[in-house]
Amino acid sequence: MNYQERTYWLDTVSIPRGTDGPLPEAVDVVVIGAGFTGLSAARTIAKHGARVAVLEAKSIGWGASSRNGGMVLTGLKLGVEILAKRYGMEVTRRMYAATLSAIDYVEQIVAEESIDCNFSRCGDLQVACKQSHFDTYQKSAELMASKFNHQTLVVSKSELPAEIGSNLYYGGIVDQVSAGVNPARYVAGLARAAQKAGAQIYERTQVSGIEKSARNGTSGFIVRNTRGLVFANDVLVGTSGYTDSMVPKLRQKIIPIGSFILATEPLSETLASELIPRNRMISDSKRYLHYYRLTPDGRMLFGGRAAFFPETSATIRRSVEILRRDMLNIFPQLRNVKVEYAWGGTLDFTFDMMPHAGQIDGVYYSVGYAGHGVAMATYLGTKVAEAVCGGADANPFRDIPFPEAPFGLYRRTPWFLPFAGAWYKVLDWAR
Repeated sequence: MNYQERTYWLDTVSIPRGTDGPLPEAVDVVVIGAGFTGLSAARTIAKHGARVAVLEAKSIGWGASSRNGGMVLTGLKLGVEILAKRYGMEVTRRMYAATLSAIDYVEQIVAEESIDCNFSRCGDLQVACKQSHFDTYQKSAELMASKFNHQTLVVSKSELPAEIGSNLYYGGIVDQVSAGVNPARYVAGLARAAQKAGAQIYERTQVSGIEKSARNGTSGFIVRNTRGLVFANDVLVGTSGYTDSMVPKLRQKIIPIGSFILATEPLSETLASELIPRNRMISDSKRYLHYYRLTPDGRMLFGGRAAFFPETSATIRRSVEILRRDMLNIFPQLRNVKVEYAWGGTLDFTFDMMPHAGQIDGVYYSVGYAGHGVAMATYLGTKVAEAVCGGADANPFRDIPFPEAPFGLYRRTPWFLPFAGAWYKVLDWAR
């Protein structure tokens, strides 16, 4: 296959540049990471009148924020049944309400900042790979209607052709609140909004350490980085799957997992309409899942956990072979369609598969989106920023337990990823 090993979305946008010149000696808040989390936080902090510096190791939006599928989804990685058993119904209600508010908040920012990013409330469709998965969808729809006052649409196998041009599945469930977006245009718009509010963004500024300190009688932190040192009253970490040893206690709670995507050449309108008639965001019911959609210019964007390891040229090449094979299994109509782009990115999973946002050793953080980061990173970045600025911290993910690997078995390298990937494949086969 002859394709470009680069992110398709970045060919649709001009990403803004960061601040030229040296870092100031001191600011009110240092935000680490210029993705959805960091930029939404910086925008909020700057709007409160605080001096904020965003330190980004690469360039604005370089990580998962520009490499994802652009799906703005309701819910969390875990279903509401599991959440209710684990946390109780009341906490689960607040968590689910937060996921709905997160999508509203993305839409609000897009409108307020006039961000041209193809935001559309097109809904998402989850398709069942087995009859038992469809049965679970039916139970979930009943629970969400009765306990969460949220309506979803169960789609039987006979009704599925109106939603997807594939006969592979046993039915599905549609949530019409979900949306689609061009993530690179969105993160570029967030960066411009943060800069307009007064935030300074410093690209190619790698943070190597955060140390408690004081300056002029004020307690805070010294943030060591490749530009030197900067003192901040508060620090907020929003580095997701790219979190490294700058906050060791946070790093050992996050599992970086690779996700890979290919994008075809533009399809004819007839073919695009045949494959995804209602332009939904689509994912399947597997643990080793696939997700796919049409881009605004009519390409098939097809992604999945083809390899659990983070992206390299080798894992991208292997993943393209796997993803194209799986895409043709679902949509044989694409057999003669060229793949034009392929890329990978790194997601941030936690050991309980939940987002977490709060403080650790005095440092604020928001991480663990597990593929739901477009909405949740934007929302929690803002919620944590409001707490930094002295507001009420109302996010429901602050006080839940934040586990790490048992017996201290994970400190630096996620050596267990091949075993986790193999286990997930077994579970997909078995259940």
